[in-house]
Amino acid sequence: MSNESQEKKVKKINWRKINGWKIAFIVLFSLLMGSSLVIVNRMTQEREDLSTLAKNELALAGEPLLDIRSQKAQINKIVSVYLEDLQKDSKKGQDQNYQFILKNEALISGEFDLLGFPLRFYLYLNPFVMDDGNVQLKAKSLSVGALNLPIAQVLRMIAKAPQIPKWVEVDPKSEVIVLRLDQFQLSNGLYLRAKKINLVEDEIEFSIYLAEKSTSAEKSKE
Repeated sequence: MSNESQEKKVKKINWRKINGWKIAFIVLFSLLMGSSLVIVNRMTQEREDLSTLAKNELALAGEPLLDIRSQKAQINKIVSVYLEDLQKDSKKGQDQNYQFILKNEALISGEFDLLGFPLRFYLYLNPFVMDDGNVQLKAKSLSVGALNLPIAQVLRMIAKAPQIPKWVEVDPKSEVIVLRLDQFQLSNGLYLRAKKINLVEDEIEFSIYLAEKSTSAEKSKE
């Protein structure tokens, strides 16, 4: 084999080796750049998702977070525990214990003294869901043994009771009690709104909302 042909063969082999290294380098560089772009994209996307979630949380503040369907028996248990704790903390709670029970109509029962004698009363009310999600209890009838007392007088007595919470508004003149659920805040600034109350069919529905005050405070920080 001539020297000229051997030189051509060597050059040809070296060219292949050089191109092979170039190809390997380009592939490796492309992989590294591709991985970097994916990581940067993921990091950027995560920030966008977090900001989107924060905006969505504020946007949903006026919408219910959760809808609850319940029945009279469940509500009666919750109210019983609540009143027990409330009246236990009251200074005169042992002297004036009230009960609130849902049957085919709402019932408030309690005792008051008349000439030194304890008398138990039974006040029957019809519940109505108001447009703002609060509940109005319209007095229907009153039973105090053989006595014939006006409903307004018993409501005035209930309104003066120290254990009645602030979110319960008693209006003796109109003979109604309003349960201001929008003022009865749960933990984390949540509150309730009534959707439906049908005691005969035993259908009670509430919605849980995020308090608008906390939402406006978050917006002002932005």
